[in-house]
Amino acid sequence: MKKITYSLNYRKPKEEYTENCELTVCVRYYQKLDDGKHKVVKKSTGVKCKLKDWDSDWHKAENRHPIKSTDSNYLEKNRIIRNKSIDLHSFIKDLKPLKNISLLNPKVPKGPLHLKWSNHKNEVRLVSPANKRNIDIIVVGTGLAGGSACATLAEQGYNVKAFCFQDSSRRAHSIAAQGGINAAKNYQGDGDSVYRLFYDTIKGGDYRSRESNVYRLAEVSSSIIDQCVAQGVPFAREYGGLLDNRSFGGVLVSRTFYAKGQTGQQLLLGAYSAMNRQVARGKIEMFTRHEMMDIVVVEGKARGIITRNLITGEIEKHSAHAVVLASGGYGNLFYLSTNAMGSNVSAAWKVHKKGALFANPSFTQIHPTCIPVSGDYQSKLTLMSESLRNDGRIWVPKNIEDAKKIREGTLKPIDLNEEDRDYYLERRYPAFGNLVPRDVASRAAKERCDAGYGVNKTGEAVFLDFSSAIIRYGKEKALVKGLDTEDMDLVKSLGEGVIRAKYGNLFQMYEKIVDENPYKTPMMIYPAVHYTMGGLWVDYNLMTTIPGCYAIGEANFSDHGANRLGASALMQGLADGYFVLPNTINDYLADDIKTGPIPNDTPEFDEAKKNVEEKIEKLISNKGSKSVDFFHKKLGKIIWNNCGMSRNEKDLKKAIKDIQNLRSDFYNNIKVTGDKNSFNESLAKALRVADFMELGELFAVDALNRNESCGGHFREEYQTKEGEALRNDDDYRFVSAWEYNPIIEFSKLHKEHLDFENVELKSRSYK
Repeated sequence: MKKITYSLNYRKPKEEYTENCELTVCVRYYQKLDDGKHKVVKKSTGVKCKLKDWDSDWHKAENRHPIKSTDSNYLEKNRIIRNKSIDLHSFIKDLKPLKNISLLNPKVPKGPLHLKWSNHKNEVRLVSPANKRNIDIIVVGTGLAGGSACATLAEQGYNVKAFCFQDSSRRAHSIAAQGGINAAKNYQGDGDSVYRLFYDTIKGGDYRSRESNVYRLAEVSSSIIDQCVAQGVPFAREYGGLLDNRSFGGVLVSRTFYAKGQTGQQLLLGAYSAMNRQVARGKIEMFTRHEMMDIVVVEGKARGIITRNLITGEIEKHSAHAVVLASGGYGNLFYLSTNAMGSNVSAAWKVHKKGALFANPSFTQIHPTCIPVSGDYQSKLTLMSESLRNDGRIWVPKNIEDAKKIREGTLKPIDLNEEDRDYYLERRYPAFGNLVPRDVASRAAKERCDAGYGVNKTGEAVFLDFSSAIIRYGKEKALVKGLDTEDMDLVKSLGEGVIRAKYGNLFQMYEKIVDENPYKTPMMIYPAVHYTMGGLWVDYNLMTTIPGCYAIGEANFSDHGANRLGASALMQGLADGYFVLPNTINDYLADDIKTGPIPNDTPEFDEAKKNVEEKIEKLISNKGSKSVDFFHKKLGKIIWNNCGMSRNEKDLKKAIKDIQNLRSDFYNNIKVTGDKNSFNESLAKALRVADFMELGELFAVDALNRNESCGGHFREEYQTKEGEALRNDDDYRFVSAWEYNPIIEFSKLHKEHLDFENVELKSRSYK
């Protein structure tokens, strides 16, 4: 049995309301399940109705109008209610009775793939410039996604409140994305297209992403480059004056635009300058050194946030008509990662705890080209850009005895003959070679090191060698200059100059950290946690399951499936911020043009603030003896050892129990130094690690639930004879979206089934 009904959302006993009280109209879907229980889905329409204007006998009327004509806007309101009902009905009409799992509606527009976005933009409601001046939007995070969103929304006329925990938006972690940004402009004339970028991204994500979102990403990619060039971003250019491109992993074309090894920094400067223009105009109010502590939901809608002033410790209430999360990923769950040390999951996790679903948390990317761990006291890992794999060749010794000698320091890598080197990626994946996707390259490096061929003291490193590229470029330069191509000293000098022009800052950074000259001896690299494909579940409009709360950039799950292609993070962040969100958020805000300012003195705000204060007080007053870093390191080791590059059922179950025990120990024995009413980094860390503790358990639960291997999620029980990921499309072709439960391992699973109408599902091959 399935039926849809309308109702008013009573928040107090009915007798406490008068006929002039306004209540929100909801649509309810009732479904009788196989076990005799009833499933109820409640959706707010956003429409408010006075009790005197509500027709309690609406179901008897032929036109099914629940709001009487005594309401001056009854026709428009009834239209919205009816459309909400139609949307809900179209979603559930074909569903089979379910027991413990619900299916999610991503609200993907109908029509051909290449027309979905353009048609959708033509159909969404707009907000007039005059009305935008009366609407406030909160943006949490000011990296590329948040910064571009702030600038664009303010340029459109909205009032934006921007929050970041750094002392400047320029300190966002986007600055560390060095290698480049993808776009399907095909300046190279090498066969690239919007469809090919779409296909490569779907394939690279191992067919675990939503087709419509990925195609939209590919479609707007060219506009991103145009936008950034107009801002003055100094992209590299080739001899004819066109923007230059290079290749990244998982593709056979050159579509990555770059500014030496500083692409993220230059793109961020562009977004930052656009933001500052709006700050000067008074359209953006900037709140630096403010960390989001909670989201405030009023009558089912996101209406503001609670923040902590990191300098004074003051707990503040901020209201708005919508909240946008651009707070990045959660790689620091592992403690050691390539992320900035302040990067955290707290903003997204607070939203999750208030009702937003968290999708695919176990889809984490391990980057293959990081500087290896050097010791127990290390607090961060350094990424060497994937762009280096264009010219660097990855190898280990063929002979295990040579590997031992290199580890012992009795043999130098430059003394090893070419025939004694195993260029294992070129050997295993001849079509793509060193430019296989990150998950493939990472597992291959781990396999070689586990087999005893690692080349640093710990045995967890492989070589990234530029000697071949130096000679190749050097001979080319010598030939152009009419010089002796057989003079190897000259050739190497010229070749080093070419490499220095392309990657100089990266080589300099490596030398400073490792104290070895990478022009003369191969770099040592090893996989490390870099990016998270999981995040808050969002629909096609980038809205979470909390109305009015949006998630963009790495904070959402939407575009990369189980593995992200290199140079696509910057693409997604800027696509969401500059082009997608500014179009889709209008449709939601059109209902708020007459709402007026959102008050922050309501019971919902007061309760949220009180809860934050109580949690802080609990942590600050605890009389434990162990530091925050003690617990964070322990958590990171549990996750890395049991849920890292490979997982299995036994280890995942162990991780769940270990994290539960660690979380109990955390609250019993944590010691937070300092006080709550001043700058206190220990307290800030403790609040973030508390959220990591819960996320870590959900991470393991999600990995345990997915009995297949795909992309960055590699279950040892599910692999091919060649050791490659073995997907199960029949049973696991869906997005795992989890509903919060204080008992994490009992979190409820919601699924978004993935339909592939434009690409063929097949096993990835890079051979």
